[in-house]
Amino acid sequence: MNSKARLHPRNKHNQDYNFDQLGKFVPELAGFVETKYGKKTLDFANSDAVKLLNKALLKADYDIHYWDIPPGFLCPPIPGRVDYIHYLADLLQSSVAGKIDHKKVKVLDIGTGANCIYPLLGHKSYGWRYVATDIEAQSVKMAKQIVNANQGLSKVIQIRHQKQSNQIFQGVINEGEKFHITQCNPPFHNSADEAAQGSQRKWKNLGKNAKASDGKTPALNFAGRSNELWCKGGELSFVRKMVRESQHYAQQVVWFTTLVSKKDNVSGIKLALKKVNAKQVKVVKMAQGQKISRFIAWSFLTPEQQANWCCKE
Repeated sequence: MNSKARLHPRNKHNQDYNFDQLGKFVPELAGFVETKYGKKTLDFANSDAVKLLNKALLKADYDIHYWDIPPGFLCPPIPGRVDYIHYLADLLQSSVAGKIDHKKVKVLDIGTGANCIYPLLGHKSYGWRYVATDIEAQSVKMAKQIVNANQGLSKVIQIRHQKQSNQIFQGVINEGEKFHITQCNPPFHNSADEAAQGSQRKWKNLGKNAKASDGKTPALNFAGRSNELWCKGGELSFVRKMVRESQHYAQQVVWFTTLVSKKDNVSGIKLALKKVNAKQVKVVKMAQGQKISRFIAWSFLTPEQQANWCCKE
């Protein structure tokens, strides 16, 4: 097995996929495995193959025995998603004097989607408790179904419907409720057309035709609903709104965080954070193969205040 380039050291997926082993957990996966250049691989442009791979990884490595999403909903790549979790654990550890009792850690996941992937990975990796939110009723319903179908998860993962589509934290963070971390994978496109262009680029990168036989852009291997892929103003507008709202919950959260897909957006987000007088701002880079991703974290608490929070042993 060759080591995957630069995933977090604690990431279970630092080695190439063992498709023979994964096939024991989800036998249907074997039908999508092919051999190229003497090495077993998967057609990652095939959405059914990617979905079955996720099912196998969740079952084999995280003891998630039921996971499913409806057609057209975002199917997230697990190695990259769990990398965010591991770097969040490092961020939290850097803020707390002494060893963390991870079972005391409470996380808010903004836009959990039908896949509910961050709460599943965060709880199974560290024992964190989650509140997960989404604006789409069908996503909320499916996420609840996943949680309820896996023994013990309903006690540690709560799904909340954000009924105010123009709000992020308001309406889901209760009065007096505290979180150690918020996390988010925001919609990063500005429009449906921009999302379609992004789809074409990804298909070209996968060595596929960017147009289907009917002239339309084919569905991405990881799919995605409109609210998962784009919003007016794109990623920068969404995160700026998140920043503005976060100041109203300044004493209820240790670290607010969000992924930032476009490097050029970081400076604009930092400017927004300066305007709301965030006391600490950090940009954490995550390298996954040749791709560099990042998240930005901010806090209205001083390091001394953070160190006194309740997740210590």
